[in-house]
Amino acid sequence: MLIREARSDDWPRIWPFWHRIVAAGETYTWDPGTSEEDARALWMSPAKRVYVVEDDDGTVVASAYLTPNYGGPAARIANAGFMVDPGRACRGTGRLLAEHVLAQARDAGYRGMVFNAVVETNPAVKLWSALGFTVLGTVPDAFDHPRHGRVGLHVMYRPL
Repeated sequence: MLIREARSDDWPRIWPFWHRIVAAGETYTWDPGTSEEDARALWMSPAKRVYVVEDDDGTVVASAYLTPNYGGPAARIANAGFMVDPGRACRGTGRLLAEHVLAQARDAGYRGMVFNAVVETNPAVKLWSALGFTVLGTVPDAFDHPRHGRVGLHVMYRPL
């Protein structure tokens, strides 16, 4: 698999799985009805460094962004978002991409990474924990999960 910085012409290959994941309403706090135009602005913002993972035949199977979480004197704390095509899940792609983005963040001079709203039932919590993230706190009953009802949102952090 190849991990590279995304180009603007990658968006049509990211959108199908981005839409599928967000529309499911299980792991992201974004509106499940987000339009493609709004989704592109969210994910591909010029303020973000965006990456894609291509499999051996050039199919984009995952994407991530890296951005400052705060501004000013706290601008050295990163934030990131990750999406793996659900049809390609559980193959190590998420871990590979996460390790890449963490290294990119460290190389860019970030001191830590924070995730502001990780749905506590998200299977990725196990991956983030394995990669050294800790739960700083949980906002109880903050997320209306379509299958589990109201669940908490974790704030997770890892020093770099």
